[in-house]
Amino acid sequence: MRENYNQDQMSITYEQTGRSTNTNDLGMREMQARVYEKRNEKYLLVKAPPASGKSRAMMFVALDKLAHQGIKKVVVAVPEKSIGRSFKPTALKKFGFFADWEVPTYFNLCDTENEKEKVKRFKEFAEPFTKAQTLVCTHATLRFALKELADEQLNDLFFGIDEFHHTSADADNGLGELVRRLMNQTNAHILAMTGSYFRGDGTPVLRLEDETRFVPVQFNYYDQLNGYRYLKTLQLGYHFYKGHYLSALDKVLDTRQKTLIHIPVTNSKAAGAYDKFEQVKQIIDLIGSKIDEDYNTNIVTVKTKDGRLLKVADLVNPDTDHRNHVQGYLQRMKSRDDVDVIIAMGMAKEGFDWEWCEHCLTIGVRGSLTEIVQIIGRCTRDTEGKDHAQFTNLIAAPDETQDDVVVAVNDMLKAITASLLMEQVMAPKWNFKTSRDEEDAGNDPRRNIVVEGLKPLGTERAKQIVEEQMDDLKAGILQHPLIRESIEGVSPEIINKVYIPKIVEELHPELEGEEVDAISQRVVLDFVLKGKDIESDYKSDPTDTENHEGSRLVKIANTFINIDDLSINLIESVNPFQRAYEIMSNEIDAPVLKVIQDAIADKKLNMSIDEAKKIFLTVFQEWRKTNGDHPSLQDPDPTVRRMAEAIRILKNYKIRRDMGLDFQK
Repeated sequence: MRENYNQDQMSITYEQTGRSTNTNDLGMREMQARVYEKRNEKYLLVKAPPASGKSRAMMFVALDKLAHQGIKKVVVAVPEKSIGRSFKPTALKKFGFFADWEVPTYFNLCDTENEKEKVKRFKEFAEPFTKAQTLVCTHATLRFALKELADEQLNDLFFGIDEFHHTSADADNGLGELVRRLMNQTNAHILAMTGSYFRGDGTPVLRLEDETRFVPVQFNYYDQLNGYRYLKTLQLGYHFYKGHYLSALDKVLDTRQKTLIHIPVTNSKAAGAYDKFEQVKQIIDLIGSKIDEDYNTNIVTVKTKDGRLLKVADLVNPDTDHRNHVQGYLQRMKSRDDVDVIIAMGMAKEGFDWEWCEHCLTIGVRGSLTEIVQIIGRCTRDTEGKDHAQFTNLIAAPDETQDDVVVAVNDMLKAITASLLMEQVMAPKWNFKTSRDEEDAGNDPRRNIVVEGLKPLGTERAKQIVEEQMDDLKAGILQHPLIRESIEGVSPEIINKVYIPKIVEELHPELEGEEVDAISQRVVLDFVLKGKDIESDYKSDPTDTENHEGSRLVKIANTFINIDDLSINLIESVNPFQRAYEIMSNEIDAPVLKVIQDAIADKKLNMSIDEAKKIFLTVFQEWRKTNGDHPSLQDPDPTVRRMAEAIRILKNYKIRRDMGLDFQK
């Protein structure tokens, strides 16, 4: 794997090993085989990227439970009807499995050609006299139907829940309550699948006591993409525009690529004065001249300026008949030539299957990092004839004349932090060790790094978070206001020793202090080192880790450092989000950059008493050894000013506490 950075774009080249798409004697890919090994577990949680084969993995497990584990019926639930296409009848026997996956048309409740009485048909399926064993429906249908079924009617059923991050530990989340009901009041089995376990709204997917009952199976993004057969490169890009996005769209839209366009919602800042219908019309006019619209499918034929005929699918139009026609057509696609451009707004994200998609063009800031991960997954499916995929986010650049400049800056920072996360999840992982003697757990020794001063992971919970939830944890950190507002002007020491531990503690309140510190150190290490090129004289002996590590160099903050010299103190002196500032500096002009800097400075991050204590006990103690006890609020160094503010708050706190008054800043 190789990463190349070019101003606002990152291009990743993969090795095309074919490993993740090759199949075993049962017709299973690598990820599917991992899941099948755990098929006897009652509760399974599968975390794997889009296009890794999660749908078929669920089929394998479901069929085994029907044949060998006493399960009577299988229910598969997806977020929206279009995703139901992934669970259509599938021939598995011819590839070595013992049965095919069959779904009776009557019980395919995602079928756009039969929209009638879905809850009634679900209830009929649950009756003992119904011979059918499989049903596919949306999350909404599942919620409505289960309200009308007693607990005993759900016994001996298997529930496959796709895109599980829609679940929430919040008591008001219907899907979350449904899952807890199945686990606590029935003997039903559950297989939950998601490409990202992080919801994006700060609410955990499962309560800790429920999560521990699930057996996890994980397959990361890098393993998936590096193991493809055809896809060789992935490019992630950000393009900033002034004015309205429609005036800049032609700069990033290449109609020779199979393109999925996600437009902004009506009344949003990016949409401006255009409603969704006008946006779609303008985009079609930009592509070319509309010459036909098929009455049966509502697919539009557009003639480009150079004479090519393109098929455009409009998933924005809310008319039920129109949308069902388009969705039905897309569900029946069989070749690359069936459609050229798809325009969507709230649809065609998670689980949407268009294997020929080459370019995901997303306009405006998305609601969460999870949403961006899902959108990118639409163009990263491996298929013959597609060797390159691209994601482009078209975003408004802040303008000093705007009334809502702070909002514009915040939107831009959201997009940039999203880019940092994608760089993280696409790159191979390093295994950080406290000593050379630490157990490798089967890891490639070439991916091991010993870090002096690294705190050990002392508990199983801490190890689980680092091994299974690191990307989700980093997503939570990058979306936190503390980090977005610290990208420029806050010292690495404050970010690494104060802010990141604070956020880790917020996201995982069950952790103790030592656990928080050990995990935080690994988060910082991952941010700083993941995706870095390592220069090495490594040749052929992977077991010669001593000589190999002694000759490896990594570039950190424009300086090459010997791997043997890495220490946690060195790493914590580096800004882990330097790439974000580089993106801003390279892509936008000086006046806009100043607007961003001023907007960040004006926000003046509030400091809690806990944060003040943390600064006093960590960063200030190191500083005072050489600088004395009196940092100044007027110091040109923002870190020193932050320390001075912390001391001022602590002094104020002590005075008011001694007087018996409530603390105020």
